[in-house]
Amino acid sequence: MSIDSVVLKEEQKLELSRIAQSRSLPAGYVFRARLILMLAEGASFSTIKQRLGTTAPTIIRWKQRFVAAGMDGLDTSHPGQSASVLTPKLRARILSATRRQPKDGSTHWSCRKLAVALGVSKDAVHRVWKEAGVKPHRLERYMVSDDPAFETKAADIIGLYLNPPQYAAVFCVDEKTAIQALDRLDPVLPLSTGRVERHGFEYYRHGTLSLYAALETATGRVHGKTAARHTSQDFINFLKEVVALCPPRQNIHIILDNLSAHKTKLVRQFLEQNPRVSFHFTPTYSSWLNQVELWFAKIERDVIARGVFTSVTDLARKLRRYINAYSANARPIRWKYSETTRRMRSNELSATGH
Repeated sequence: MSIDSVVLKEEQKLELSRIAQSRSLPAGYVFRARLILMLAEGASFSTIKQRLGTTAPTIIRWKQRFVAAGMDGLDTSHPGQSASVLTPKLRARILSATRRQPKDGSTHWSCRKLAVALGVSKDAVHRVWKEAGVKPHRLERYMVSDDPAFETKAADIIGLYLNPPQYAAVFCVDEKTAIQALDRLDPVLPLSTGRVERHGFEYYRHGTLSLYAALETATGRVHGKTAARHTSQDFINFLKEVVALCPPRQNIHIILDNLSAHKTKLVRQFLEQNPRVSFHFTPTYSSWLNQVELWFAKIERDVIARGVFTSVTDLARKLRRYINAYSANARPIRWKYSETTRRMRSNELSATGH
């Protein structure tokens, strides 16, 4: 199949040749210039389709546009819709609607959904959200302590970090419960150039265990113990190990949260039998004041989250190996309070909950 050739003026031929040889112009514009040049040379449809990888309707469309408008016919720019005028009234209308929940049952708006509901462009909604710093797609969680003695308890714990009693030992104690020994059913594809480590989707649960940890604030060293269960008796057994780490007459201060297992009758009996041990409870919903939580986050990242464990015993072994290596090079956590213009209050201080 052939098509009548296109007659080009000399300046058109030069301009089209320049465009066709360009490596910086849009590919579509270069394609159309080559197509018109081939038509001007009398090339057949089949030749053009084969060389340019196009179709007959495309060839006809761009031939007709070039014949009708010349070089301007090859331009693909569109006038588009007129820009929305963001008046104060429209801004207020968009922001007011954003704060209301959609009627379709969804929890938040998207740009397009709100634009349709208000009869405005999505770009207008996006501009208003950006200017106002509104991000309906984002969600942050917070946790505020409702402990009436928050300041007293927080000051007591921070005082142990910044100015501990002379000759006394200070430990941050907590437990990480129900750690799963997950074994990957598919082979782990290791890290390589241009590819991150990859795990298969399926896994097998071999069981769980709990990890008790005591972080010594003076040195940063961690004493850990794994247990099959998480009971008050297991907690007492771990406390006995912590006490055994210290000289016989040394006073011991232990920072811990308000877990029920920390306040049982067995625990009270242990404190009566060990008067040199003092408990310092964090305020409610404020376990982040306990430095060992920072260490638990680290062992989660370094060992647990991406670990492959063939059994509960294997999990316990790898946890102990990490604890030993960490304690061999441990450093104390240095706390500081640099924003002196703000005070901690029970109705102001908050931390992100996970």
